[in-house]
Amino acid sequence: MEAVKQTTEFTPEMLAEVDRIIKLFPEGKQKSALLRVLHIAQAHYGWLDVPVMDYIARLLHIQPIEVYEVATFYSMYDTVPVGKVKLEVCRTGPCAIEGAEKIISYIENKLGIKDGETTADGIFTLKSVECLGACGYAPMLQCGEKYHEHLTEEKVDALIEAYRKNPKANYMGM
Repeated sequence: MEAVKQTTEFTPEMLAEVDRIIKLFPEGKQKSALLRVLHIAQAHYGWLDVPVMDYIARLLHIQPIEVYEVATFYSMYDTVPVGKVKLEVCRTGPCAIEGAEKIISYIENKLGIKDGETTADGIFTLKSVECLGACGYAPMLQCGEKYHEHLTEEKVDALIEAYRKNPKANYMGM
């Protein structure tokens, strides 16, 4: 799945928001705005490719590697194109004990993709991730900003059907 980008420059509105965020931090500490600026870029472009990350580095007056390190560390950022619905399944600790691997395998078989892949129609991306902070509700997954807890195959079927009808579940309204 290839995302189409018109340009690797933020709109004037985006630049104004970046400037506002940078001003929240002390002089010379603009790197502190990085997480929020990455969110802005991902919401606009859908994912973060190298030209976008390089542009962010220039905006914040930091080295590109500093942006790459953050964008690849956190599972909330995507450095490859993703589907309209990103199914992020927690695979750590309590979720693993409660059957996360079974849920991941079930989703893989149901959608015909492997972990990290996107369906041919561009709707679903499956991504196993580290702790999502809902250990008492295992196994669980996140779609955009919504948590889906105590997963079963039946709940997964219902989720996939609902998101197939309304494929909109990425961060920040994407």
